[in-house]
Amino acid sequence: MSHTPDTTPFPALSAATAIAAPDLGSRAPVLARTVGLKQPAAQVASARLLATAHGVYEAQVNGLPVDESVLNPGWTVYESRLQVQEVDVTAQVREGTDEVALTALLGRGWWNGDFGFGEEKTNYGEDNSFLAALEITYEDGATQVVVTDESWTATASAITFATIYDGQHEDRRFAAGDPQPVVVAEIDRASLVEQTSPLITRHESRRPERIWTSPSGRTLLDFGQNLVGWLRFTVTGPEGTEITLRHAEVLEHEELGTRPLRTAKATDSLILAGDPDGEAFEPTFTFHGFRYAEVTGWPGELTADDIEAVVVHSDIERTGWFESSHAGVNQLISNSIWSQRGNFLAVPTDCPQRDERLGWTGDIAAYAATAAYQFDVNDFLHNWLLDLHAEASLPPLSFVPFVIPDILKFRRDEFGPFAGQEPKEMPTAIWGDASVWVAEALWTAYGDLDRLRAQYPGMVLHLESVERALSPSGLWDEGFQFGDWLDPDAPPERAADAKADKAVVATACLVRSARFAAETARLIGEADGAERWQALADRTLAAFTETYVGEDGIIHSDCATVYALAIAFDLLEPATREKSAARLAEVVEAAGYKVSTGFAGTPFVTWALSETGHVEHAYRLLLEEGCPSWLYPVSMGATTIWERWDSMLPDGSINPGEMTSFNHYALGAVADWIYQVVLGIRAAEPGYRRIRIQPTPGPGLDWAKGAYDSAAGRIEVSWSQSSADGGFRLEATIPDGVEADLVLPDGTTRTVTGGTHTL
Repeated sequence: MSHTPDTTPFPALSAATAIAAPDLGSRAPVLARTVGLKQPAAQVASARLLATAHGVYEAQVNGLPVDESVLNPGWTVYESRLQVQEVDVTAQVREGTDEVALTALLGRGWWNGDFGFGEEKTNYGEDNSFLAALEITYEDGATQVVVTDESWTATASAITFATIYDGQHEDRRFAAGDPQPVVVAEIDRASLVEQTSPLITRHESRRPERIWTSPSGRTLLDFGQNLVGWLRFTVTGPEGTEITLRHAEVLEHEELGTRPLRTAKATDSLILAGDPDGEAFEPTFTFHGFRYAEVTGWPGELTADDIEAVVVHSDIERTGWFESSHAGVNQLISNSIWSQRGNFLAVPTDCPQRDERLGWTGDIAAYAATAAYQFDVNDFLHNWLLDLHAEASLPPLSFVPFVIPDILKFRRDEFGPFAGQEPKEMPTAIWGDASVWVAEALWTAYGDLDRLRAQYPGMVLHLESVERALSPSGLWDEGFQFGDWLDPDAPPERAADAKADKAVVATACLVRSARFAAETARLIGEADGAERWQALADRTLAAFTETYVGEDGIIHSDCATVYALAIAFDLLEPATREKSAARLAEVVEAAGYKVSTGFAGTPFVTWALSETGHVEHAYRLLLEEGCPSWLYPVSMGATTIWERWDSMLPDGSINPGEMTSFNHYALGAVADWIYQVVLGIRAAEPGYRRIRIQPTPGPGLDWAKGAYDSAAGRIEVSWSQSSADGGFRLEATIPDGVEADLVLPDGTTRTVTGGTHTL
């Protein structure tokens, strides 16, 4: 069978054919080829492997892993952006003598692992396939290329089942069987792109902190931290012994709390072959979100030295740190860090544990600024934004879908607002605004104009879809909206029933997005676009003001979210802004300083308070421990951010809502305010080419310190205040050659360049 001619940046793959295994039942195949080297292995100067798959793969050269990454090639918009991994395998090729042996273990992954959510799962295709080329260069300049083609063979591995939701099962008693010819498959060469997103890797391992027997007689393990990954161990036992591992984020009634997993089984198992030297198990074709595990069938006594949890996520580097005098705030920051780690796996997901794990656009729209402080997400989120535009451009769409990649497109007639109807244009605020807001967060953090230029088409696509959705009044008051999703006053089963009017939220968000699109257009030299989007912003703001804002500062639906958005997005005239800010403070105080916002308002409510002089209200809101609040989950022992303010109720039972996750970063977006306002590290210019250090102390914190490895270099800040005399001390370290404004709480400002400074 012929394949599409290679027109990608991968000439080594031009002669390669995508291959798949023949029917091996449910067992994962091992594809293999051994070829003779044209020269002795000692004469190999370099060797590189180019590889990708529909599914996930683990490649080896001469019995050695090609690298430490897992779950390659990750998850992208397969139709148009299938990433190709390029790995230096010189050392592995040199391990051979006169031959080189290539193998690839192939799994289902995101391609056809019954993904999506709900009872009926969806897949991109039926068959998993592998495409690769090994390019060897000898010291005399001669080259040799080994490609996937019909000469490869397939055998069955011990993996009898593996999906991301349900887990991995292995039976070591099964023999591989005789090699069988592979089957030619199809991978569209036009979809191949260079690997731009960080690879998925193991990052650390943790031993259980406690092992005990539950009331039902189950052996339970507590790893002390809600994490994402899998369990790893080596064990010796009789042939036929079956060890089963179940995973959960929380306990309920002293047993595993598995109801939030919905249909995901999150169960791994191993049947031993009886090898007296021991058998190693690491289920790398799945992943789980868990703190607790249940182990059955373990031969003998299970100890903490026998088993470990492996933490897995995309290889993003930690860049931000924070510590303060308040232990609860410190734990909140730790929870945000761990939620980002667990959910930045291939794509920025909503949750890592249940039958979902999708790239929900609204979550990352709310959280992108926080994410860019805590980790270097420049490559990770840029790649995702390219996926966003690619997915939104696929027919019949012409708007930003709810998830990227859009696995829901395969069952849109059954899901939510699409139920019972053909796909139609349906842009949404916040979720669709991710095309703009995530790009804005990256521009602020990294200042990369070339990448901003590449992200601009996604902004245009979103805004054009919104223009078509506006009513004649100029308001975004028609069509489906998520709105202030997960308002804590909404019933558990109706997450969209928020206090904030959805049209007020949507129209406010449009102004923000149109303004940044106009700024982007100016920056990249698109004068017509700048004029167009600025005009849209101005028209929308005028309609917003006329319809929703009273002269007394009262904004329609009169709740914290609408005031937070209007203030944070600079939608109000100065006199009105002051009145609206005072009303926001009243609303927050009337709620007893408990959180009353959902996805829309939560990232901005503390900003709106502190930037309008209501610092004490902002701090009291942050430090409240009653439910709902940011510190309520901390008081309940949370080690990650929860999806709901009350994912676990005060009596220790799990929220009865169908949608309950204990690892959902969106509501942790307050961390951005903590980093920029409490600690005081702000970008005065994109990429921190100029810096503003402006800590804003408040009641409840005596000191704070932290650091940020910015695009311009490392920034360090520490401050303390005396409750006795009100004295304030600030120390800041600025990267060499970078100018910074140091601003004290009384407004005193000093401009410095590089070095360490104390005020």
